Amino acid sequence: MKLKTLLLATATAAALMAAPAQAATLRWAAQNDILTLDPHSQNHSTTNAISMHAYEGLTRYDAQYRVEPALATKWTFLSPTQVRFELRKGVKFQDGTPFSADDVIFSFDRIRQPQGTMGIYVTGIQEIKKIDGHTVDFILSAPNPLLLRNIIDFRIMSKAWAEKNNTVNAQDYKAKEENHASRNAMGTGPYRITGWTPDQRVTMTVNADWWGKHDGNVTEVVYTPIAQAGTRVAALLSGDVDMLTDIPPQDIPRLRADAKLKVLEGPEVRTIYLAPDVGSPELKHASVKGKNPFADKRVRQAMSLAIDRDAIQRNTMRGMSIPAAIMVAPGVNGHTPEIDKPAKADVARAKALMAEAGYGDGFEVQLNCPNNRYVNDEEICQAVLAMWARIGVKGRLAAENMATFIQKVQNFDSSIYLLGWGVATYDAQYTLQSLVRTRSGGPDGNFNFSRISDAEVDRLVDAMKTETDEAKRNEMIRQALIRTRDEVLLIPLHHQMRPWAMKTGVSTVHRSDDRPEARFTSVK
Repeated sequence: MKLKTLLLATATAAALMAAPAQAATLRWAAQNDILTLDPHSQNHSTTNAISMHAYEGLTRYDAQYRVEPALATKWTFLSPTQVRFELRKGVKFQDGTPFSADDVIFSFDRIRQPQGTMGIYVTGIQEIKKIDGHTVDFILSAPNPLLLRNIIDFRIMSKAWAEKNNTVNAQDYKAKEENHASRNAMGTGPYRITGWTPDQRVTMTVNADWWGKHDGNVTEVVYTPIAQAGTRVAALLSGDVDMLTDIPPQDIPRLRADAKLKVLEGPEVRTIYLAPDVGSPELKHASVKGKNPFADKRVRQAMSLAIDRDAIQRNTMRGMSIPAAIMVAPGVNGHTPEIDKPAKADVARAKALMAEAGYGDGFEVQLNCPNNRYVNDEEICQAVLAMWARIGVKGRLAAENMATFIQKVQNFDSSIYLLGWGVATYDAQYTLQSLVRTRSGGPDGNFNFSRISDAEVDRLVDAMKTETDEAKRNEMIRQALIRTRDEVLLIPLHHQMRPWAMKTGVSTVHRSDDRPEARFTSVK
């Protein structure tokens, strides 16, 4: 009996150390639902923001975006291409299964499967070798200056749980596949995901056995996607939710003026852009047959010049955006103000370019757009179509929720689409390698669904992946961003601003990657 009492007391003390004091529930709402619970399936910011509460990487960001240990306690560069990671001992998955090197190797094989879009986070890793139960060596194909930042989103899944539940393979989301991992989660993280009802809510509870320390007091999280802007704001004003991370720009002054609320200001490292299909021999969903207008740089230039980014900033975004010329936002390594100066709208010049390209009478095309993902996303698309009409481009808007929109994009079922790209690593290589590099079947071009293939960008991206001289590497990034801009391979619109609103009793750390973390949050 004395032994049982001692064991019970020890277990209780451990739980109290791991769990936050003064238990509280955080009711958090935003516009967009998650796509899946499979951590290796979809590189989608909202999905990753929820997933990271349950699943962890070997490294993570602290409150100031510095890399710190997570499931690895130490790493040593044995050579420029071999890195030894010592894994945290005593860690268990949320079903009690011990965490070990086998789970790291299993997760590495799983995240690289081509049906997923998360492979960018293990780019440059050739192999992971097991040294012992809690030591692994990363064998790199070449020196990798972003390794420790990349692997933050290389989330570790339980090998035993995956095998038990027939979910060894990552979900093929674009094929509308479901598996056990797409509806259930089993990680080592600070919270357990206890349920997901699509388009209604995700629920989480604190993991009392977590190895780490909470800086807040949140023991339960209820995440509610609310697509309609007015309904989201009404939920915060009425007290039905505690925090809103998707504020319609037109409502920000009203929320700032409410004494019961506070607005946490902050930018987001996300660029909203248009991706024209530049590589297909014939453009889908367009009136032009037998050829592709977007393959002509002059057409792309015209469509970009027809867009009045200042008007979108002023009227659609109510000042909550930064007009963009390049594909990365301030705060991302590689961004410099001198190369991020978009040309002013010039309808006359745009019409001349269309005529030079042989499209003086214009053409019809479909614009695919999400209507529940980015700030005023459908309204932005509507504004763009009105601006294109002035140069003879007659656009049909196909707006739908993110879940079905992104399936079409990933199946190349679009002629031009609007998307937003956040930079998880805070380095421009992540954007250039994912969106602009020619698709290779691996991490290169894994989100290039507009068939871009530019030899000069490819050369620069491949060089920056292994360049350890910071000045040389930053010059490669600069050249690649300028090349992408000047060739109009993509059409950036603006960098998105992202203030959050919450009750005055809520305190949290604003994240420019738009990923609130409950472990940094307190509710009074």
